[in-house]
Amino acid sequence: GAEKRKQISIRGIAGVENVAELKKGFNRHLHFTLVKDRNIATPRDYYFALAHTVRDHLVGRWIRTQQFYYEADPKRVYYLSLEFYMGRTLQNTMINLGLQNACDESIYQLGLDMEELEEMEEDAGLGNGGLGRLAACFLDSMATLGLAAYGYGIRYEYGIFNQKIRDGWQVEEADDWLRHGNPWEKARPEYMLPVHFYGRVEETRDGSKWVDTQVVLAMPYDTPIPGYMNNTVNTMRLWSARAPNDFNLRDFNVGDYIQAVLDRNLAENISRVLYPNDNFFEGKELRLKQEYFVVAATLQDIIRRFKTTKKGSPGRTSFETFPDKVAIQLNDTHPAMAIPELMRIFVDIEKLDWETAWDLTRRTFAYTNHTVLPEALERWPVELLENLLPRHLQIIYQINQVHLDRIAALFPKDMDKLRKMSLIEEDGCKRVNMAHLCIVGSHAVNGVAEIHSNIIKTEVFRDFSDLEPQKFQNKTNGITPRRWLLLCNPGLAELIAEVIGEEYVKDLGQLQKLNDFAEDAAFIRDVSKVKQDNKVKFAQYLEKEYRVKINPSSMFDVHVKRIHEYKRQVLNCLHIITMYNRIRKNPSAPFVPRTVIIGGKAAPGYHMAKMIIKLITSVADVVNNDPVVGNKLKVIFLENYRVSLAEKVIPATDLSEQISTAGTEASGTGNMKFMLNGALTIGTMDGANVEMAEEAGEENLFIFGMRVEDVAEMDKKGYDAMSYYKKIPELKQVMDQITSGFFSPKNPELFKDLTNMLFKHDRFKVFADFEDYVKCQEKVSKLYQNPKEWTKMVIKNIAATGKFSSDRTITEYATEVWGVEPTDLKIPPPNEPREAIEETARALKKM
Repeated sequence: GAEKRKQISIRGIAGVENVAELKKGFNRHLHFTLVKDRNIATPRDYYFALAHTVRDHLVGRWIRTQQFYYEADPKRVYYLSLEFYMGRTLQNTMINLGLQNACDESIYQLGLDMEELEEMEEDAGLGNGGLGRLAACFLDSMATLGLAAYGYGIRYEYGIFNQKIRDGWQVEEADDWLRHGNPWEKARPEYMLPVHFYGRVEETRDGSKWVDTQVVLAMPYDTPIPGYMNNTVNTMRLWSARAPNDFNLRDFNVGDYIQAVLDRNLAENISRVLYPNDNFFEGKELRLKQEYFVVAATLQDIIRRFKTTKKGSPGRTSFETFPDKVAIQLNDTHPAMAIPELMRIFVDIEKLDWETAWDLTRRTFAYTNHTVLPEALERWPVELLENLLPRHLQIIYQINQVHLDRIAALFPKDMDKLRKMSLIEEDGCKRVNMAHLCIVGSHAVNGVAEIHSNIIKTEVFRDFSDLEPQKFQNKTNGITPRRWLLLCNPGLAELIAEVIGEEYVKDLGQLQKLNDFAEDAAFIRDVSKVKQDNKVKFAQYLEKEYRVKINPSSMFDVHVKRIHEYKRQVLNCLHIITMYNRIRKNPSAPFVPRTVIIGGKAAPGYHMAKMIIKLITSVADVVNNDPVVGNKLKVIFLENYRVSLAEKVIPATDLSEQISTAGTEASGTGNMKFMLNGALTIGTMDGANVEMAEEAGEENLFIFGMRVEDVAEMDKKGYDAMSYYKKIPELKQVMDQITSGFFSPKNPELFKDLTNMLFKHDRFKVFADFEDYVKCQEKVSKLYQNPKEWTKMVIKNIAATGKFSSDRTITEYATEVWGVEPTDLKIPPPNEPREAIEETARALKKM
């Protein structure tokens, strides 16, 4: 039977009526799946029956919410992103609808195991990492804050690849996540729209016409996004590419009908697969097609919704109110083509003059920058644009002309400034700098943590921020406490509710009240027990899934995120080898037992990242099989890290590794999830770590390494890796072992690319922070030996996480960028008459 969850109203009340109704719905849906005999039903049959039962409770509220927006006609917010890393939907829906306890009870009474059912659901892996998961957290917060918001993206047939580790190497497998169907989406063929590619531009008396194009259809699939206990259900609309029925048949009907039908795949490939790069730009035509596809379909949809107003009032014909009714947020530069596309619609189709169109466009868009790494910035070759989107290239040139005329007027004869601020880069092959396009075409630009926003203003986009300082803002990232506490850590969520009440779920700042309990012996004991239970549970999971035994009383030292040189998994690896060497040198010396868990995916084409995985797995093989080490040190590479696995490992973590080179991680959000779930952080002063230290007190994090200023200083004088190697004996020993083949006896040369990089061209200065990192890790071990003091520090950290709720982030976007106000108005539930909706709509308008 299911592990019974405590009756606490943050998870809803399991009244007898609810439970009976849910059981009835469950059996009805099981019947629909043509399973007449419970004995032949599989866990997947049961999962679908439960999913459809829960979905039934969503639909009425979903329809109600959309009716309400139609009545109230609020300003709408459109979040455009090429990634939405949603993970699983079932449990999140139960929690946000307040159905979790009732569903648990129903499933228990039916003699089934809720956890087994939840494990049947595939992750919706439509994202790579932070940027895509941020979009998912934002959707949850926008619904919870009652904003009329829509997420728009692509319904990839194949999400982020599944990672297998074979012989210590990463191997990719296709993520066929739709194989068994997706109960949470609804296809909306009635809203299918055409998207044009290629063709040419014809100059006519009526202006420019884009003609002779190839058409691909965009089919929308809608997924409901429930807010937390407020009856709001917003929509995420993902587009899927479809070939028109006359595709390849009307143009050059050569008579090869079979081939023409087979060629439909070419059009439909647009939404086939997610590009698996994190913080790296791959300038492929298919990727540019994806970016324009989502933008063109979405803008048509936005304009249709803008023109459709309440029956009785005339449809809108003037666009002067467009920015008062529409806000569009660009999640990085990936949807940047929305800027020339909206201009094309305004100028070519709606026949507005350029100045008016440009004013409306700029007031509509806002742009979020997510990285300062130069290899991640999108720079599309002009040649590619000229072929695929000829009219858009003309519009970009015109935007640039107006922009540069302004710069030239302000800075006469400063050719260097013109070159640096142009949307077109002329060195080598001509390219369009998409970040510059976004800055020029938006009324607000933001970074995602204070340190990152400052770097943007003073370094990367300095010329732009000098010109329009008011345009540049900071919006520090956040995470949704519904998924990242209630869902993944019910034990901790309920313990917190017992001492400070339940309001914190929607107002995370209330966690500050936990400071009053930091010295409370009973509370310290309870927090410590929740952590221990989570560790035991995760250890059991690892044993069941991966056949590895770990010691739950060891310190769980966890480093999970995408594998990238700047995130410095190698630094962690060097520390592991250092600990190993110390144990071997003095086996009887006291050692605080550790289980080091490293996980994450490497982009398939990123050779160095794949070598880093192989190094970690090779070191693990040696360490885990050395009898001298025994149970003191274990190293696990966590295969196929993804949202649903994060939900398991994060609550079980003692130490969170956030060790990027200062100035490289824009924000990070994993850091916040660990902090909220009772882990302590070892990290550099980078990204949101800086603000975490500010909120909790630097003495309550393990901060080490160079600051941004130190890195800048070192860049000036030059980083000399060899000097550290010569100066630090333990570092020399570790590097000699890797170089000599100690961890790869069958192939001593195996890691030469990696060691060569570390010695000769390490942009991220691993050796420079090695000594301080190792010393800092000694402090960690020392504190871990005093469980009471450790847990006190944990409590102070949890109490300081209020700022890092995505509810706070979204409230700032809403008021400071989008010009909308969060509301706690509860939309009338489906069992109340339609008039109640009009009542609430009037109340909203008064506000």
